[in-house]
Amino acid sequence: MSKTKDPGFGYNSAKNVKGTINKDGSSNIIHINRKFSIDDLYIYFLELSWWRFFVMVIAIYTLFNVLFGIVYVAIGIEQITPSRGNFFEDFLNGFFFSAQTLTTVGYGGIAPKGILANLIAAFEALIGLTSFSFITGLLYGRFSKPRASIRFSDNLIVRDFKKGERALMFRLMNSRKTIMIEPEVTVTLSLNEKNEKGQYERSFFMLELERKKIMYLPTIWTIVHPIDKESPLYNLTNSQIQKLDAGLYVLIQYHEESFGQKVYQASSYKFDQLLTDVKYTRSSSFDEDGYTVLNHQKLSEVESLD
Repeated sequence: MSKTKDPGFGYNSAKNVKGTINKDGSSNIIHINRKFSIDDLYIYFLELSWWRFFVMVIAIYTLFNVLFGIVYVAIGIEQITPSRGNFFEDFLNGFFFSAQTLTTVGYGGIAPKGILANLIAAFEALIGLTSFSFITGLLYGRFSKPRASIRFSDNLIVRDFKKGERALMFRLMNSRKTIMIEPEVTVTLSLNEKNEKGQYERSFFMLELERKKIMYLPTIWTIVHPIDKESPLYNLTNSQIQKLDAGLYVLIQYHEESFGQKVYQASSYKFDQLLTDVKYTRSSSFDEDGYTVLNHQKLSEVESLD
């Protein structure tokens, strides 16, 4: 098997270098000296985890109300409600009036009376309208963004295969209940080795698979690379394969019926996740009514070949 000429990952390397793609498909690249653009904000908020997103929204909302609460106290709380005689209670009145103005709720219990207070409230209402419009757009974008939801087995295995050969395997499945239509997978092997100058270089090989595309996938798919004479792993024993400073880059694409379009997901494996002389356990069975029962917890479960 010939080396891949343009893998897209770069050939420079170092000892025990980390892969450029994490197990969950996210990038493992650290960017420095990168110019920030205001256009990056939308992507940043879309890619945030849900809990970080909501924590940030609540934090910004609270900060706005604190700032405007202080402003209302500074201009004279009497311009919206009679003073309670101490800063803390006056601040609370300003804070809650700010919350009503920012959200355009307006209960009517507190209202601006002076020109300055009305101007500040009008400006705050504008900020509230634009902010919540932005948040609504982000929520829609986060929910509607087409995403694959594929789970990959935690491990790789090397085991005896048909015709006396061995095979490198891993498994994947859709964590949703939808059927993956026309899934297609590409697997690239990355080998980190010393060259003649004592420097580390990465070599890439596009692995031949027993089957790289199927019609549809309702359950689990075991990806199989036969270790035959064309394989870059052919002349290595199982223990030698385990000791390789190597990894796999996996890219799968399929038509997701939930979104009505093609989606992609990447993942990676390091060879320290490789097990030998074991096989994956069956993950599906049939119930009394003849329905297929798929056990998601058995995706990575292995057992002895015996």
